Amino acid sequence: MTVIEAPPLLSVRHLRATYRVADGVIPAVRDVSFDLHAGEVLALVGESAAGKTSVAHAILGLLPAQASVEGEVRLRGAALEGEELRRARGEQISVIFQDALASLTPTLTVGEQVAEMFRVHRALDARAARAAAVEALRVVLPDAERVAAAFPFQLSGGMAQRVMIAMATALRPAMVIADEATASLDPGVRLDTLARLEALRDGGTAILLITHDFGVVARLADRVAVMYAGAIVETGDVRTIFRRPRHPYTYGLLESIPSLEHPGPITSMRGQPPDLAKLGAECPFLERCPKAVSQCRVDPAPALLAADTGVEGHTVACYNPVAIDRRPA
Repeated sequence: MTVIEAPPLLSVRHLRATYRVADGVIPAVRDVSFDLHAGEVLALVGESAAGKTSVAHAILGLLPAQASVEGEVRLRGAALEGEELRRARGEQISVIFQDALASLTPTLTVGEQVAEMFRVHRALDARAARAAAVEALRVVLPDAERVAAAFPFQLSGGMAQRVMIAMATALRPAMVIADEATASLDPGVRLDTLARLEALRDGGTAILLITHDFGVVARLADRVAVMYAGAIVETGDVRTIFRRPRHPYTYGLLESIPSLEHPGPITSMRGQPPDLAKLGAECPFLERCPKAVSQCRVDPAPALLAADTGVEGHTVACYNPVAIDRRPA
């Protein structure tokens, strides 16, 4: 029997985003392509300034005026741009921002901000929108009426995060972008947030998970795309990435994580991420790479090609990839 794979919910092709600054341009996103299917969790991982959030904001059209975006973004096969993009934001694609408190408008009550979604996307009147907002908040907060009447500065960080989740899920979107959704949260709120993301996934919602926390990746992700200096340098299913990483950067990230199973000294990665405004044509990881060879210094940065593991979907951009598995496959 022939199995026909469903088309992707979101398709991103050759996405580029640059910021114009006084001294020139900063290539924050460099030729990024990926697909995301319904009910799937794709994790974008990497250090700070790797370009993960810029990818998300470029997809949603939320980059500042000094940014330029090129490439193709399609939702269910339709180009995501112009009026189609405006309608999709909030209804088809929602986002849980990294800093929930900073992402809420300080001069409007929480109820007003949640109700706006129902007025814009469901054409409800003010009274009905307010009632729908309270019900959306009730899913994540026991005292929804009080929170709806509060201003953002009256909320704790955990409450603001729950409000952000309520806003992101109120209209039952097909896709959620979770940008460091568990960062800087106390353990209780963190676990609750992870459980709600799992429930979304199990309900068929696609999730683009942006994080540097491999613990969150291990729990939630189906596939992983590792980003460095604005580009994807390795992709694969979560099990393969953890056990058989091939890019020295991916390997270094995983080796720097403390392990209860294999206690011992932590192996830190040398150097710092490069200045994106001064990138050369060679591999941007060159100066930090413990496996660099002559080809790395004279040829342009390597393309993202199939890894030697033989695992479908496992790709790596490296001339001299890691040859030893971290753990047995």
